[in-house]
Amino acid sequence: MRSGMKLIKQIFSQLTLAALGAYILLPIWGILRLAFDASVKSRPTEFQWIPKDFSFQPLLSVLDRPYQSVSFLTLFKNSLLVSTGAALAAVILGMSLAYAFARFRFRGRQSGLFLILLTAVLPPVAFTTPLYLLLSMLKIRTTLLGLSIVYAAFAMPFCVWNLRAAFQSISKELEEAAFLDGANNFTAFFRITLPLATPSIAVAALIAFLMSYSEFTIGWLFVEKADSVTLAMSIYAVLTSGAAQPWSQIGSLALLMSAPVVVIFLIFQQTLLERMMFGAGTE
Repeated sequence: MRSGMKLIKQIFSQLTLAALGAYILLPIWGILRLAFDASVKSRPTEFQWIPKDFSFQPLLSVLDRPYQSVSFLTLFKNSLLVSTGAALAAVILGMSLAYAFARFRFRGRQSGLFLILLTAVLPPVAFTTPLYLLLSMLKIRTTLLGLSIVYAAFAMPFCVWNLRAAFQSISKELEEAAFLDGANNFTAFFRITLPLATPSIAVAALIAFLMSYSEFTIGWLFVEKADSVTLAMSIYAVLTSGAAQPWSQIGSLALLMSAPVVVIFLIFQQTLLERMMFGAGTE
C-alpha cells in the first residue's frame, strides 16, 4: 500500500514537472520557429512545430537596421551599456547600504529598512515623476546615463535586502578575528566579508542586469532620440507600430536579445555553484 502511494506521488510529481517544463519551453520553441521561418510575412495565425520555409534570412535581415534607421549593433550596445551601468550602480551602492544595515546599529535603522522595503513593493511607475524631474534638472534625462540611473533605482531595493541577508549569514566572529590582527572595518570588509558574499553579489548583479536589460515601458519617458533606444524598447516599438512587420523578424530580434543572457548564465553557472558550495562549507 505504501509503495503504491509512493508510486502515485512520484507519477504526479513527474507529470507536474513535465507540465511546467512544457509551459516554459513551448514559448521558447515558438520564438525559435518564428526566427527561422521565412514564410511568416505578418502576424502568425497558427502554431507550427517546425518552420514551413526554413531560412536564415529573417535573422540576417534584423542585423542591419531593425528599428527605424538605427543599426542592431547600436541597439545592442545601448542595452549592454544601460544594463551593465545600472547593475554596477545598484550592486555597489546596495552593497554599502546592506553592509551598514547588517553590521551596525544606528538611529533610524529599522525605519530605513522599512522604507527600502516599501520602495520594493511599490510599482516602478510611482517613481517616474520624481526621477523625471531630478534627471531633467541635472540635464541627463535623455542620455543613456540617465536611463542607467533610473534602472539602478528600480533594482536597488532588491540588492539591499538580498545582500543584507548575505552579510548577516556571514559570521561576525570572522571580522572580529581580523580586527585583532590589526584590520579596520574597510580591510575586514574587503578581505573577509566580500569574498564570502560573492555568490549573493553575483546573483544580485545578474538580476539587476536582467531587470534593466528587459525593461521597455518606463524607458520611453527618458528617451527622445532613436539612437538611444535599447533592444527591448525596439521590439516593443515594432510590435506597437501598426505596420505589417513580419513576425519572423520580431522572433529573430527576441532570439538575438536572449542570446547574451544565455551566454552569461552558461559562463557563470559553474562558478556560482562552486562559490555557493565553498561559502556553505566555510560558515
